[in-house]
Amino acid sequence: MQRPASPLTIKICGLSTPETLRAALDAGADMIGLNFHPKSPRHVTRERAVELAGLARGRTQIVALIVDWNEKQAAELVETLRPDWLQLHGRETPEQVRAIKVATGLPTIKALGIAGAEDIAAIESYREVADRILLDAKPPKDAAYPGGHGKPFDWTLLGALDPALGFMLSGGLDPANVGHAIAITRPWGVDVSSGVESAPGVKDIGRIRDFVAAARAATAAGTAEAGRT
Repeated sequence: MQRPASPLTIKICGLSTPETLRAALDAGADMIGLNFHPKSPRHVTRERAVELAGLARGRTQIVALIVDWNEKQAAELVETLRPDWLQLHGRETPEQVRAIKVATGLPTIKALGIAGAEDIAAIESYREVADRILLDAKPPKDAAYPGGHGKPFDWTLLGALDPALGFMLSGGLDPANVGHAIAITRPWGVDVSSGVESAPGVKDIGRIRDFVAAARAATAAGTAEAGRT
């Protein structure tokens, strides 16, 4: 898996209402995420997810976030929802990632938690089986769900990555810090959930707009700077 030659991809994850979904679409989000983990405050039922996917289809890429599902569960969801991507946000092994890809025929985003330099080493084993790697802050040990806790990790750890790796950055991003994060890590994409909320699971339309605008501005600034060097 190599870094795609494309502009920054922006993903708004954990959307659960038509109003906030439309805000993400109008702001220009490249991906929207629907969360199927029942312990998450952003969990959506399949019925609601189908409704939201219907609003998004053709305007953005639809990502279904699942946690430690087997191939049969994943295939059933894909048949019902028809997403563009599956995001595997649990403890899936590289073999399980490959099996889900084969069972569903969809590209996968594998989320990996980062807390220290030792976590960077785990990325390589997923590189050849996942279509994208999402680097998120490792959740607290007692956390009920794996992502969306609003805490960033030390972004300078990613300086050890292969520059050709196409990865998405997540974990504690918000409208105020996303520009700095992009400047430090140069990711293929950014993924936000709690950073555009007014309360856990409650998306804020203004913050969604501000996040997308800040990420686009940072990308434009980086492109301009690269052109001067």
